[in-house]
Amino acid sequence: MKPMGVLGISKDEEFLIRALEQLQRQGYRNMTTFSPIPSERLSEWPDSRKSPIRAYTLVGGILGLISGLSLTILTSLQWPLLTGGKPIVSIPPFLIIAFELTILFGGLSTLLGLGIHARLFRAGLETIPEPGYDVRFAVDRFGIFVPCEGGQIEEVKRLLLGAGVEEVSIETP
Repeated sequence: MKPMGVLGISKDEEFLIRALEQLQRQGYRNMTTFSPIPSERLSEWPDSRKSPIRAYTLVGGILGLISGLSLTILTSLQWPLLTGGKPIVSIPPFLIIAFELTILFGGLSTLLGLGIHARLFRAGLETIPEPGYDVRFAVDRFGIFVPCEGGQIEEVKRLLLGAGVEEVSIETP
């Protein structure tokens, strides 16, 4: 079920930042912002969530490193080949394979995480957009969705319009 709230739409990112500041001063939290372009100011906002995809990359890279070292070391121990008195397990040449598998697993797990969090693997299922999402946010508009109760709607509308947001609408479940 979609939460009730107020949606503000603006052409300019500056108005969205001003609205965020005013809403935060009034104690509103859990706001969702929408942007047609990557925005450094929005991503550095104190209440912004960090992307979980980088955790997929880290885990994939660590698994790749462990897999690369395990593959080379265990293969050398399984089929020892003595050449010129060199040790059977020699780490420097094994690091090349470990590095390659680190990059491979890191990249593949990043792709997997992106697919999961972008909801690309939900073929045949009806996708439910974020509350307050408008297709104009993918083109040229910035937006902010503020979940709130019925008594707070007028105050949020007043704050958004006062910040210079050009369009305000009420989103109901």
